[in-house]
Amino acid sequence: MQQSYEVKGQAGRILVVDDDPTVAEVVAGYLDRAGYTVDRADDGPAALTRAAAHWPDLVVLDLMLPGMDGLEVCRRMRGHGPVPVIMLTARGDEDDRILGLEVGADDYVTKPFSPRELVLRVESVLRRTRPEAGTRVLGAAGLTVDPAARRATKNGTELALTLREFDLLAFFLRNQGRAYGREDLMREVWGWDFGDLSTVTVHVRRLRGKVEDDPARPRLIQTVWGVGYRFEPGDGEED
Repeated sequence: MQQSYEVKGQAGRILVVDDDPTVAEVVAGYLDRAGYTVDRADDGPAALTRAAAHWPDLVVLDLMLPGMDGLEVCRRMRGHGPVPVIMLTARGDEDDRILGLEVGADDYVTKPFSPRELVLRVESVLRRTRPEAGTRVLGAAGLTVDPAARRATKNGTELALTLREFDLLAFFLRNQGRAYGREDLMREVWGWDFGDLSTVTVHVRRLRGKVEDDPARPRLIQTVWGVGYRFEPGDGEED
C-alpha cells in the first residue's frame, strides 16, 4: 500500500532551487502532492528574486549551482531573514556537507536521493520550526531560550541561531551538567538514529561561536574527552 505524505493543515511554501530540470520537477511534484505550495528557480539570482517576491517557509537548495553556488545563495537569504534550508549535494564528500552546515543549512541530502525521504525531511524541519505551545522559558548563564517564540538571547541581546543551533541550545539548557555523546545528541536533539557525527561537531562549534565569550576557550559548552559535550552554567574548565 502506498504511504501518504500529505501534511494535513501544516502545508507551507517551499522554494526548490536546482539547475537540473528533472530533479527539480520530481522534487516539486512530490512536494506538491504532499500539500505544499512550490516555487522553483534554476539558479541563484532567480532564487533570490523568487524568495523576495514570496518568502518561503523552507528552501530546498542545490549546492552546485552555476554562477552563484548554493552556499552564497544560503548566505544571502539568511541576510534577509531566517529561513530553514535543506541542502542538496551531488557528492557525498564530507567537505561538502560541512560547508553547507557551516553556512547554516538545517539539513542536507546527498544525490541520488529518494524524493519521499526528502518530503519527510522537509516535514521534520518545518515541524521543529513551529512554536511549542505550553513550553517554559529556559535560562542559565545569561542565556535565555523561549521555545514557544523560537527566540534566544544572550544578556538580553537576541541571538541569530539556525534551527539546529536553537534546538541544540534548548537541549543543553534542559539538561545542564550532564554529558552527552555525539550519537546521543544526534538522536535526542534531531531524532536521527544514524548519520555523520561531524554534523554534531559542526553545530557545537557554530553554537559556541554565538554563546561563548571566547569560543576558542569555551566555558559553557565543554568538551568531555572520550564522551562528547556537557553544558555547564557555572565556571568550568577550559578546553
